[in-house]
Amino acid sequence: MQQIQSSCFLLLVTCLLAPACKQQPVHKPALVFQTDFGLRDGAVSAMKGVATGVDPDLKLYDLTHEIPAYNIWEAAYRLQQTVPYWPAGTVFVSVVDPGVGTNRKSVVAKTRAGQYIVTPDNGTLTLISESIGIESIREIDEATNRRLNSQQSYTFHGRDVYAYTGARLAGGVIGFEQVGKPIGDSVVKIAYEKPVLKDDTITGGIPVLDIQYGNIWTNINDSIFNQLKLSSAKKVKVKISRGGVDFFDQELPVAHTFGEVPEGQVLGYLNSLMNFSLAINMGSFADSFHIRSGPGWKVQIVPVK
Repeated sequence: MQQIQSSCFLLLVTCLLAPACKQQPVHKPALVFQTDFGLRDGAVSAMKGVATGVDPDLKLYDLTHEIPAYNIWEAAYRLQQTVPYWPAGTVFVSVVDPGVGTNRKSVVAKTRAGQYIVTPDNGTLTLISESIGIESIREIDEATNRRLNSQQSYTFHGRDVYAYTGARLAGGVIGFEQVGKPIGDSVVKIAYEKPVLKDDTITGGIPVLDIQYGNIWTNINDSIFNQLKLSSAKKVKVKISRGGVDFFDQELPVAHTFGEVPEGQVLGYLNSLMNFSLAINMGSFADSFHIRSGPGWKVQIVPVK
């Protein structure tokens, strides 16, 4: 008996001294911000200050703050582009809110992959709801999830409601159930034209530009594009129009990457999201042909025989 007690004591001491037995630090979910505020004033910093005040140990990241002013559609696209690559538990605060202070809902959406998005329900969740999917949504209860003494402020909910609630959720101050009442899983959606394949012609749209380089990103994914019966030359004819006006109407090669064509030449390719896109090697397709993005832009693709 004495020998057993001695062995247990030695085992306990060994465990307490061993690094593997020491309590591991708790890793809190990341808090990721997206806005149309830009970085020329203190708005983004104020949001991060509120979050740090809730929990100074939170890790704060930026998705982007260069969404064009009031452009809810682009905010929706950037979420779709980014959210899937962050782990479950990550909290996104997305504030493109031209209706701030009105009766639009302030919500937290939980995706089916386990991320959370704190945002006005104004169309920002359109694409995420169709790609990852929304598991449930709760309307933010501002009686408990609003920065102290901010009730008289009506124009900066990004700071007073969204950053505050997002930080409380990421920091474990509240759970998802404490955000507010559940309101189902349906969201406000922005209407847009989905890609269609008919008679060996694909018709789609331009949801966004690869803005840094001027490439055109369509909403035509690889599963639709690969149904085209391309010849061995791998060429397509592409027409881009808006309001009945043609901005581009040319044949071009389909390549894997930009360097497969000479500098200055147009090409089609599948981008990092596996959507058909258009580029000029070492040039801006958008600027060269005066093309922009959003509802109303139409792309037609036909294989060249």
